[in-house]
Amino acid sequence: MEIYLVRHTTPNVKKGICYGQTDIDINSYTFESELCEIKNKLPSDIDRFYCSPLMRCLKLAKKLAEKIQIDERLIELDFGSWENKKWSELDNHELSNWMENFVSIKAGGAESYLDLHKRTCSFIEAQSKNCKQKIAVITHAGNIRSFLSCILGIKLENSFRIQLNYACVIRAEINDKPINNKLYLL
Repeated sequence: MEIYLVRHTTPNVKKGICYGQTDIDINSYTFESELCEIKNKLPSDIDRFYCSPLMRCLKLAKKLAEKIQIDERLIELDFGSWENKKWSELDNHELSNWMENFVSIKAGGAESYLDLHKRTCSFIEAQSKNCKQKIAVITHAGNIRSFLSCILGIKLENSFRIQLNYACVIRAEINDKPINNKLYLL
């Protein structure tokens, strides 16, 4: 199976804000140029487009395809009580605990990275039944890192070392075993 992992374009949010599942809009100043970059990296023969239900992904997906399948499993991490707050305003002790073990501690009391990873793996398993398809997934950095962890068989805690810019596109070939999977940065 061939998957194109697409991170949404630059969101319209001030730096330093925690915005996981907060439904924020796109940055209208950078959107068209980022959209053009993404279109140049995607092939024209994609069979299906899947998308997070959040506006910053949905607006991009609607510009890329007429037919889109929204999948709740592709939504960003739920930061709970931290949503839409400045990182600098969060309780230092609580934030420090989460940063030391973000894989299993629930961010803002809502969801852990492991919870997000289970959603991601569920999505991949469902799609792997259509192994001959070429799909595009418009989603968030947390989900893409989780995909990469699953696809490459790397530890979740190591996946945050992967830098993902807004509007990046990664092509992944998923085979029978992680050792046979391949990634291409486009």
